[in-house]
Amino acid sequence: MRKLFKNKLLYIFLFFGIIYSLISLVNHYCFRTYALDLGAYTNAMFDYFHFRWNDSSVFKEVPENLLSDHFDLYLILFSPLIIFFKTYTLLIIQIVFVLIGAYGVYRYFRYRNAFSNSEIFSTIMCVSFLLYFGIYSALSYDYHSNVIAAMLVPFLFLYIRQRKWMKAFLILFFICIGKENMSLWMSFVMLGLMIEYRKEIEALKVLSLFFVFSVLYFLIITKFVMPYFSNEGRFYQFHYSVLGSNYVSAFKNLILHPIQTLKILFINHTKHPNADYVKAELHLFILLSGLWALFFRPQYIVMIIPVYFQKLFHDNYLIWGIDTHYSIEFAPILIIGAGEFFLSVKKHNIQNSLASILLLLNLICTIRLMDNTILFTNKSRIRIYQSSHYERKFNIQNVYDAINMIPDSSVVSAQTSILPHLSLRDKIYTFPILKDAEFIVLNQDDDTYPLDTIVYKQNVSQLLKDTLHWKIIFQKDAVFVLNKR
Repeated sequence: MRKLFKNKLLYIFLFFGIIYSLISLVNHYCFRTYALDLGAYTNAMFDYFHFRWNDSSVFKEVPENLLSDHFDLYLILFSPLIIFFKTYTLLIIQIVFVLIGAYGVYRYFRYRNAFSNSEIFSTIMCVSFLLYFGIYSALSYDYHSNVIAAMLVPFLFLYIRQRKWMKAFLILFFICIGKENMSLWMSFVMLGLMIEYRKEIEALKVLSLFFVFSVLYFLIITKFVMPYFSNEGRFYQFHYSVLGSNYVSAFKNLILHPIQTLKILFINHTKHPNADYVKAELHLFILLSGLWALFFRPQYIVMIIPVYFQKLFHDNYLIWGIDTHYSIEFAPILIIGAGEFFLSVKKHNIQNSLASILLLLNLICTIRLMDNTILFTNKSRIRIYQSSHYERKFNIQNVYDAINMIPDSSVVSAQTSILPHLSLRDKIYTFPILKDAEFIVLNQDDDTYPLDTIVYKQNVSQLLKDTLHWKIIFQKDAVFVLNKR
């Protein structure tokens, strides 16, 4: 039986690996990845591979160390892989780590659950994880290091359960170096685990140390390290004006005005006309994806408090919703917390039934994500069952022909969706940043970010008229390559 399920697990991973690749890798091939963030991060890996800091010139006029924006050390560790996978490197890594995370869920419940039918339960929980809507929304939009960090959490839980403290600390450390806010999240995860293991003195001592480490790491990185790398000597990533001007004032508001701040979790505090019911949609998705089971294991709710807060207090309403990578941290907590509740039920058939219900609910949420949502999402990025996912309104080959004209050593200014494909070079800028660019690559039929359509067309028109400084060396339909004279 165990050998049979191991073979089935391999087929499950192969199946989902293909699904994930059809989402993420096809999007990149079809120019649905962008300067922010895949282009900037791939360019950073190119710099790290050549033993130099990245200066954020992909998206900033004034050079500034990328670590001042997000303290992400994964890019340094992954940088040698660009030799093999080129501009697809981070997307492939992201898919692999999602599968690793799912295997961690399987391993956790195999260890946690010793009865003879445990393979079934562990496999169902693993598939529930693989069906979680936040994975699909994350894979549909570029690469983000918090996805990698979140996928390590099941192993953190496993090693803590096994009392393998050194392995647990190494996983904790690796999670923290993925992004500055991961350590804040981990401090709440440790608080939840301290409740979980409240009757075990040894575990409490170690988890207390892990908690202190997480808090200190967050404070040191955000208070000293990131400001050190910034041009202005400050931390840029506080975007919660509804709570105050910094983390200290936000914490005071949470303590002094708890009712008012909790209301913000449910209301459109920006008053943006497109933001109504966005938070309600997120709450519903999270509830169905496993939160309903966490009410019986409230220590796991403690673990997702900072995830909720960093999403729903944010100044940008798009972050509140179910799109992109902002819901990925819920995944391991919801699935493992729900599984812990299911295991508290003594009858094995009921355990499997509850796990199957969770799997079904996760499938429903993912189908809803692909079908119709309150928050506007680009469905062509994720509907792998429709031809529109594999096509664009422009001729894709024209863009590749344009890209192939650019020498690897040249300085380039490129449109946001083209930039990731040209990012393995010393200097590359997101149009309309030009600086010392030798080539400009444009596609007038695609995304014009960071310019609106009108301003973008004005900029392009001026360039095409500036024959004194630029000449057109390639033009097919709306795709242009300009070379500096």
